[in-house]
Amino acid sequence: MTTFVQFHLLTTYPPSNPNRDDQGRPKQATVGDTPRLRLSSQSLKRAIRESDYFQGGLGDHLGTRTKRLATELAEELIDQGVEPAKAREIAVRIGQVFTKIETPRKGEEMGTNGTTLAFVSPDEWGLARELANKAHAGEELPEAKELEKRILRRADGAVDVAMFGRMLADSPEYNREAAVQVAHAITTHRAQSEEDWFSGVDDLNKREDTGAGHLGENAFGSGVFYLYACVDIDLLIENLAGDRKLAGRGVDALVRALATATPRGKQNSHAHHPRAMYLRAERGKAQPRDLSGAFFKAVSGDLEQVSIARLEELADQLDRAYGPCAEETLVMKVRAGCGTLDEIAAFAAGSVSRA
Repeated sequence: MTTFVQFHLLTTYPPSNPNRDDQGRPKQATVGDTPRLRLSSQSLKRAIRESDYFQGGLGDHLGTRTKRLATELAEELIDQGVEPAKAREIAVRIGQVFTKIETPRKGEEMGTNGTTLAFVSPDEWGLARELANKAHAGEELPEAKELEKRILRRADGAVDVAMFGRMLADSPEYNREAAVQVAHAITTHRAQSEEDWFSGVDDLNKREDTGAGHLGENAFGSGVFYLYACVDIDLLIENLAGDRKLAGRGVDALVRALATATPRGKQNSHAHHPRAMYLRAERGKAQPRDLSGAFFKAVSGDLEQVSIARLEELADQLDRAYGPCAEETLVMKVRAGCGTLDEIAAFAAGSVSRA
């Protein structure tokens, strides 16, 4: 049976705007007829991938999410002295393995940017570069299907691709099912966006001049956010071609990033660098379940402590009704001096060797 490791986090954000909607305001959601602030799953996963724990700790084992693979290949070939039109032709042939290439307007040269983002692993990028160099040396590129076989991989050493999956619409046999699910984070209590009117002073204004040099508005919000994430340990190992050591390193980095990484919208304006005040890790083979229902009715009062109490109460109630969801549970409560991030990271990463 599959081993699942689930994480439940409560993190207090100061006034900030880490994840904006199309109008520049903090993203929101209505839960239980109550307005809440929200951090999208997509923004959280990007923050995890960009965290020091991933970028510094996993080195060459990270993929690249891009529409520009063909553009980068063309620029590399041009730098090697290949005539630009020939470089673009080679790069486009290879780039089409990952994404359709933008159709040029009438009278324009063929472009190299793709139409959709693709998750490209380091292995695949290396194979694409190798084929481009061989084509530059005179070797004929194979046809599309053979190109796919020469470049695309179903499993490799890209931890973030293994965790968060990918979809290649034209090559579904090379899709990757995500081993890690990350929910949208929501405030446990009623919370709405606020507006900040501000002005900027012109340093060279004469003393007798009146008025500001700049006027503007900025939206922000604050609150205690509940975040849920679940790791399918067996699928993660499979996606990494059985490399348990790398899977363990990935889970360790994931735990640390979940507790510390944040979307960086307006970070220079608000300096939001929150850390999880509560982290519950659960390991077991039962079907996963999130605990967002604890906050369907918005909490009030001491928001952090009431949120913790509500979350633990629902976990106990569900275990009584359905049977234990986890065989083992480890909790970190910062204000109570209970548990450490190192302990939970070791607990979660150790699940790989037990799977």
